[in-house]
Amino acid sequence: MRGVAVPTEREQAAAVARRVFGVLSTKWALAALEALGPGERRFADLHRDLDGISYTVLTRTLRALEAEGVVARFDHGTAAPRVDYALTPAGRELLTTVHGLCTWSRTHLDDLLAP
Repeated sequence: MRGVAVPTEREQAAAVARRVFGVLSTKWALAALEALGPGERRFADLHRDLDGISYTVLTRTLRALEAEGVVARFDHGTAAPRVDYALTPAGRELLTTVHGLCTWSRTHLDDLLAP
């Protein structure tokens, strides 16, 4: 086929990185990752702990993180619906960076709030 450029391996890797960074840069992604740091959590517990997030946005955020391989979803298939979320090994590794960003933002909160 003429005129169709095949992306190089480097271009493909850059596209994947941009996609992942896009998910991580959403308003709630880093907070959700940090909330999952202690271990497996129920959806309702995450919703309660992430003050101000709607059910829809939390669902969308968790699905996006799951699609990128940093969060795993466990549907227990019980009569009373129970769905838990946990970090994957890649998510645990990412959590180190997330903790650093969250700590930095808390440390410099006054500077960030200043006009």
